[in-house]
Amino acid sequence: QVQLVESGGGLVQPGGSLRLSCAASGITFSLYAMGWYRQAPGNQREMVATITRDGSSNYADSVKDRFTISRDNYKKVLYLHLNYLKPEDTAVYYCTANGVRRTYWGQGIQVTVSS
Repeated sequence: QVQLVESGGGLVQPGGSLRLSCAASGITFSLYAMGWYRQAPGNQREMVATITRDGSSNYADSVKDRFTISRDNYKKVLYLHLNYLKPEDTAVYYCTANGVRRTYWGQGIQVTVSS
């Protein structure tokens, strides 16, 4: 059974930082491209950042130079470092594992940026 479990979300002030983690089980982690998506109330789900099996990353323009995606294939954990957070970063953040045949999703974790 595939499980992606996000952690590290919460309430943070504008300009603050968070680190999200996604612990994976039930998949050969190193063989999957991974990603973070988010969905704010009333908005469509959008890509935040992706990372390939060999570590190449891609970011949405809105988070470039503020967020950093990384992975630890030994621990089977995906990370997202969120810096210089803005109120518009408030959303539920989802971890994804992108295989050839299907994409797996975590249950999501809330990030709220507010003073």
